Amino acid sequence: MLRYALAIFASAFLLFGVQPLAGRYALPWYGGTSSVWTACMLFFQVALLAGYAYAHAVSSRLPSRAQAKLHLGVLALAVAGLVARALVTGSPLAPGPEWRPQPDGVPVLRLVAMLAVTLGPPFFVLSTTGPLLQSWFARAHPGRSPYGLYALSNAGSLLALLGYPLFVEPWVARGTQTWGWSAGFVAFTLACAACALDMARRQESPLDPSVATAPGSDTPRPGVVRTLGWLGLSALASVLLLATTNQLSQDVAAGPVLWVLPLAVYLLTFILAFAREGFYARGVYAALLIVGVAMMAVAQTSGPGFGLLPRILCYAGTLFAGAMVCHGELYRLRPAPRHLGAFYLWVSLGGVLGSLFVSLWAPAFFHAYWEYPLSLAACCAVALGGRMRQPSAESRPARAWRVVGGALLVLLPLNLTLIGMGEYRRMSLSTRNFFGVVQVLEQGQGQPDAHRYTLRHGAIAHGWQFIQADKRREPTAYYTRETGLGLAIAELRRRHEAQRLSPGLRVGVLGLGVGTSAALMSSADRLRFYEINPVIIALAKGEHGFFHYLSDTPAKVEVVEGDARISLEQELERGEPQSFDVLALDVFSSDAIPIHLLTEEAMALYLRHLAPHGVMALHISNQYLDLVPVTLAHARAFGLHATHVFNESTSDAPSSRWMVLSPDADFTSGLAFQQSTSSVRRMSLRGPPDFTWTDELGSVVRAVRWWPQSRTAASQSVVVEAAGASVTSPEPP
Repeated sequence: MLRYALAIFASAFLLFGVQPLAGRYALPWYGGTSSVWTACMLFFQVALLAGYAYAHAVSSRLPSRAQAKLHLGVLALAVAGLVARALVTGSPLAPGPEWRPQPDGVPVLRLVAMLAVTLGPPFFVLSTTGPLLQSWFARAHPGRSPYGLYALSNAGSLLALLGYPLFVEPWVARGTQTWGWSAGFVAFTLACAACALDMARRQESPLDPSVATAPGSDTPRPGVVRTLGWLGLSALASVLLLATTNQLSQDVAAGPVLWVLPLAVYLLTFILAFAREGFYARGVYAALLIVGVAMMAVAQTSGPGFGLLPRILCYAGTLFAGAMVCHGELYRLRPAPRHLGAFYLWVSLGGVLGSLFVSLWAPAFFHAYWEYPLSLAACCAVALGGRMRQPSAESRPARAWRVVGGALLVLLPLNLTLIGMGEYRRMSLSTRNFFGVVQVLEQGQGQPDAHRYTLRHGAIAHGWQFIQADKRREPTAYYTRETGLGLAIAELRRRHEAQRLSPGLRVGVLGLGVGTSAALMSSADRLRFYEINPVIIALAKGEHGFFHYLSDTPAKVEVVEGDARISLEQELERGEPQSFDVLALDVFSSDAIPIHLLTEEAMALYLRHLAPHGVMALHISNQYLDLVPVTLAHARAFGLHATHVFNESTSDAPSSRWMVLSPDADFTSGLAFQQSTSSVRRMSLRGPPDFTWTDELGSVVRAVRWWPQSRTAASQSVVVEAAGASVTSPEPP
């Protein structure tokens, strides 16, 4: 028993421990969006399906000794593959630069192919372990149920998921993680090989029919209806998991912290549902689902100011209730142990279908994140079906609650869907691709001074342009003349004029939006945008007639399509440093900044593209992340002077925060900054940094604001320089 328990626990721990690590390698190349994780999950689900299919075929068609010999060979090949990759590439798991996305390729398919080549063999071996070793255990110990090992497997998975963001990602470098994981995989193969040798020594014996006599088990072969039930319930749970992950990560940051939480909740429901039948009570979880859907309706209508911690609790609680309904009903449909292989195979196929739905089908056919309310509605339908099965003896109060609960299970998801449909109908345009949902909203109809088109990515406005002719060319939103970017451009222009230098500025902007920063340019300027989303590029260039900043500006404008960091690296490789006077970092996916664009290595790259006295302007406005410590750490590392520029909300612009980094100590003491109405604060760089982000080591946990920022109280303290002394001053709300 012990050898089986160790091997199964280790396989599950490694299987789910490597998933966030693989996602971290994929994020920098594929835009830092939530779709990266759904594409990764598609690969993981397909690999699990392949592993379960192998386990089912081997355990049902080969004698015990043949099974053991075959699997020993598979284990040896997987270890040999890791060793070969380590010798050839220098890392057992890290992908090489040849896997960067291609401009004309399909990101999902290329990402899946990258994972298949770099991670496929060991992941496949790990995915075979649960069902195969449980089958061996059932043969070796007839009369003992293997379902306890299934719960142990999920416990190992849950431990890996919870441990990664708390104890691994913040403290262990990415490269070190690959070697540690590989060492764990070798140890696992030894435990699994011990189980295989145990099977090889045993006499051939079929699975004892007495194993199938556990309560709630069925000895006949499962029929079509039951098999379709396995498929549908597992697919629905998978869709709900990925839809929840999309909703969470699009507005904070795409990364392991907010990836593993929904997956951990999902696995917890598996553990509870398959531990014992009494853990799933239809009435209890139907009530929890009703509460969860009601909370989500409140969160959806409250917008991004709802607060991160309450929002996470709403999403996690609703996912728990919905997944528990799916997995509880799935457990009630479980087969006898002799049909474990088929059960795992169909459940895994359902997971693949759910991943395919969210990764490929939904972006192609849905113009918004409709899979989330639809999956909640389907969970409510499953709960309703269970509640409508009237017990043989039911009291009148119980019957009344069953009817009321059934009505709520119909009305609440309908209300949540109607909320989304009402929002959708207000949109002039809504489209979706790998990089998220992009919408255009017409606002201020009937008010000429306020009539405008607003670009929204996810739940966040990414810029707008007024329609009235005399206001159309005015910079708005986060890019007015009083913002950090506007002041940096104005001060550099003033200095060029004072020093009789070329009047034109060369400005680079990472992130296009609607192209509002083009309104800050003059005819002598050159402006170069870097943008990964082709939909954003088309809209900013005037497609559909909403936005005209790029066509209205007198400056010379260039737009480079692709990930900004990769594009800048390729320009250096071609010997084309851009010599920007100003380089602005304004890249967001909804409200989430792609972390790989704000690491120490990324900052070093940006500095190589700056002119000798060039400055950087970093847009750090965010509902949930405090990016001041990260930018200050980079300023210290590269000997730059940092100034925080805060703008209060006005009728033409929301509040915004910029950090201006300059090699010149007196840059932000110039007239443009002195005469500004903005809050301009020079930051002290004394003392060690609180934390920093690098490509190898970085986590958003320490940057998170768990509660919404108060409009009257400071959310944190920052150190500023005043009259030559360091003082502590509250950051503007």
